[in-house]
Amino acid sequence: MSTTAVTASVVICVYTEKRWDDIVAAVESVAAQEISAQEISAVETVVIVDHNAALLSRAQQAFAPRGVRVLPNAHKQGLSGARNTAIAEATGSVIVFLDDDAAARPGWLAALLAPYSDPTVVAVGGVAHPRWPAGRAFVRTARPTVLPGAEPWNGDATGELDWIVGCTYTGQPTEQAEVRNLMGCNMSFRREVFERVGGFAEDIGRIGKNPLGCEETELCIRARQAYQRAGEKIRIVFEPRAIVDHRVSEDRVEWAYLRRRSWAEGLSKAAVSKLVGSDDALSTERSYVAKVLPGAVLRELRQRNITSAAAVVAALAWTGAGYMRGKLPGATDGVRLPAAQGDGAVAPATHPNAGG
Repeated sequence: MSTTAVTASVVICVYTEKRWDDIVAAVESVAAQEISAQEISAVETVVIVDHNAALLSRAQQAFAPRGVRVLPNAHKQGLSGARNTAIAEATGSVIVFLDDDAAARPGWLAALLAPYSDPTVVAVGGVAHPRWPAGRAFVRTARPTVLPGAEPWNGDATGELDWIVGCTYTGQPTEQAEVRNLMGCNMSFRREVFERVGGFAEDIGRIGKNPLGCEETELCIRARQAYQRAGEKIRIVFEPRAIVDHRVSEDRVEWAYLRRRSWAEGLSKAAVSKLVGSDDALSTERSYVAKVLPGAVLRELRQRNITSAAAVVAALAWTGAGYMRGKLPGATDGVRLPAAQGDGAVAPATHPNAGG
């Protein structure tokens, strides 16, 4: 693994024109990053459009003149398929993934890529802070009661259930640390990881508004297991200085979404357990359930926030129910691991509608 300056491909996967303003903000936030030539020798931005011809055309017209590569998803519909398309087409030695409804803060890319000076680091992820809905504007305060936190007035503070909206949650490190897995909103991998172990498992990734996920968790665990089998030490690093703001839509701060997302998380964890084993799949979750969630319930009860305390209990209950459902015979029969790149899982594809 090289210790020279990296080349980076920043990937933004998109699927709906309803997020157009978010997409533009994400692309512009990448373009605004300041980088040091000593650490980063080149950066490209790649937008992958998930089976949406109208959005593909609009994105090509808007972003191609800025030097952004805009390509259609050549794999199975969904976020994992779009990411696998990007892996096949990106040119960087490090592939960075930024959500289409997230905007990077200044210094994000430099902070995310700095740990790669250590040749044992194969993946780095950062922080995602929620921007909560407040009428038509989106703000960093006004935390909803259904997603409680110890400092609801602090826009950069975390909450115990913020994973439900794809953001950094209480219990994750507050300083640079080695972790089991990264969060998909703000993460990066050396290209060689995909060449060694294949891409994202397309059977468990998000499709549109379907809240299934955990494909990032599965990939990180699969990579660690593969390198360990080869006798190689690797590090997956969480870097809190690499920060993005993640917009949270109004429907995601409702009880209905809490239930649906928690249930889907349980199903997804069951699928990941099938692929990589329950010990690795649930190692982080055991500590979270035993220490973080009880503390949140007690805090909210002491403050007489009954609704918030109930939200934590409900999220745990629905996640557990989803996991039990996913462990039943036949529930995850369709879930399969992708092959390594040499076997064609994320090989380059021909894009008749490609632009940029």
